[in-house]
Amino acid sequence: VQLVESGGGWVQPEGSLKLSCEVSGFTWDYGSIGWWREAPGKDREAASSITSVDGRTYYSDSVKGRFTVSRDLDKETVYLQMNNLKPEDTADYYCVESLSNDKNFFKRDPLTWGQGTQVTVSS
Repeated sequence: VQLVESGGGWVQPEGSLKLSCEVSGFTWDYGSIGWWREAPGKDREAASSITSVDGRTYYSDSVKGRFTVSRDLDKETVYLQMNNLKPEDTADYYCVESLSNDKNFFKRDPLTWGQGTQVTVSS
């Protein structure tokens, strides 16, 4: 499985960004594809996921209501629409493959990581 992220950049607080993850070599019949992030000086944390079989979505409390995860199976791409961004959202964002297809996505280490894309939120 290969995961290639794009769409990061700089944005002012309350702005929006949309990240994309091109997925290859994945069969879409198990687990989830999702997003983890690593802020400067902090541990990596799971942000959001979408299950492979039925497209159920999950969010951490810190991004719920502001971020939306979606997918286009024809393009084999997963997206993360990030609205109302805050300075504390500044982080490297990683697309990941996970064996979990439920909230355990937030506890279980991912199987595969992309190379990451940087998001900076500042004025």
